[in-house]
This record gives sequence, C-alpha cells and structure tokens, in this order.
Amino acid sequence: MSIKIVIFESFNDSILKLMPKLPILMYHGVSKNAADSKGLTISTANLEAQFRYLKDNGYVSLHFSELQALKTDENYPKKTVMITFDDVYVNQLELAYPLLQKYGLKASFFIPFQYVDGVDEWNTGKEKLMSIAQLKSMDEATIELGLHSFAHKKYPELSLEEIDEDFEKCKNFIISNRLNVSNVLAYPYGKYPRKNPEQDAFFNQLVKHQVAYGLRIGNRVNRFPFKDNYQVQRVDIKGEDSISKFKRKLMYGKSFFF
Repeated sequence: MSIKIVIFESFNDSILKLMPKLPILMYHGVSKNAADSKGLTISTANLEAQFRYLKDNGYVSLHFSELQALKTDENYPKKTVMITFDDVYVNQLELAYPLLQKYGLKASFFIPFQYVDGVDEWNTGKEKLMSIAQLKSMDEATIELGLHSFAHKKYPELSLEEIDEDFEKCKNFIISNRLNVSNVLAYPYGKYPRKNPEQDAFFNQLVKHQVAYGLRIGNRVNRFPFKDNYQVQRVDIKGEDSISKFKRKLMYGKSFFF
C-alpha cells in the first residue's frame, strides 16, 4: 500500500511541475521618499526597478478576467505575472499607475468600498483613498478593479449573515456608482476561515456571490490552473526588498532562505 501511495504522489508531483508558474505580487502603499520604503510601503525607485526587471525579462502581466478566459494553460504566456495593489490609495494612482503605463504592465487594484474617497480607518486613518472619479479615470487596459470587501473586516470574525450583507453592500455600491469591477476578491488581511465547517460555509458564500477567485497571502508561487480558486496565493513584496530578493520572490515565493 505504501508503494502505491508513493507512486501516486510522485505522479501528482510530476504533473504539478508541468503546470506553468504564476506568481501574484501583492503591493500596498507607494511613496516618493526612499526612507519610507519599508513594510507595506514601497518607494517609487524600488517599484520602478522591479517593473523594469519584469519588462526587460519578458514577463507578461495579465488581468484576472483574462486569466478566467484562458481556463486552461493552453494559451498561457510562458512568463506570466499578476500584479496586485490593495486598498486603492491615492498614492497608487499618482505613483504606481504611471509606472505601470510606462512599462506596459497591467495590475489589479482591490477596493474596500466603504472607504472610497475617505481614509484608511482600519489602519492609520491618515492615508487617502481614491474617489469614484479617480477610480474611473484609470485606463481599463492597464487597471482592473477588484473586490476587497466593503468594510475591510476579517472574514473569520464575521457571521455568515454579516458576510452576506458585506457582499450585498459591495454590489449596491458598484451598481449605484457604475463601476466596472471584476469578480475577484482579495481577502482583507489575507484572512479567511481555515477550518471546517466554517471554511466550506464561507466558500459557499463566494459561490453564491459569483466570486471567481479568492486571494489569500501564503507567499508561494501558484501553478496554473489553480488547485483551489478560493485559496490563490500572493507573494508579499516589502518596501525594503532588494532587487535580488524581489527576483527570488518572483521565482520561488517567500521561502526559508529569506
């Protein structure tokens, strides 16, 4: 019996290695000041160096809507990367968006709708979020908007009724403001229920609200097609990451070597 298990697992590992890699990079704030480049904030100098590396090394960036259209890896670009920014800070519009356009890259910006045109009350309470007009001002060929919940609360701490209400508020906001938002959800804080029956119930909510992909953190490079569309992993890019560390994260995620 143990021999059969080993053979089966070896076969699965071989299949997995044949599937293309898909690193999904996660960013937050952007600053002109190099001294601010730490933690969840990256300097424009570091960000540009990373974008330049992607461009110069033949990486193709996709939107999640394009990924959904592929369905299989048949037409999957050999070197694909997904670029994501959480929280739609104004500094992303002013500093990251021009760099994305400069290097011909695409990104997904995830919106906590309650705080649009306000500040990050769940965090410092000082960082300004984009307005409706600013969200609409970005070229959809470059920026795809996505869901980051309504109130930026941790899903494991909410009841199913509260989660359902949060989704309904998102939908109403999107419709009333005529926003074009993809059905992709970045979990606030990367948090989602990890154990059953809570996890199954949560994922059923995502199915009910027609969410295509749910993004956690995880810090590993995915294989495409995803093993689980609701546990898609992102690699957390830190402001203090050197370009060599960025390259390693792009290839391998955040391993014990860091």
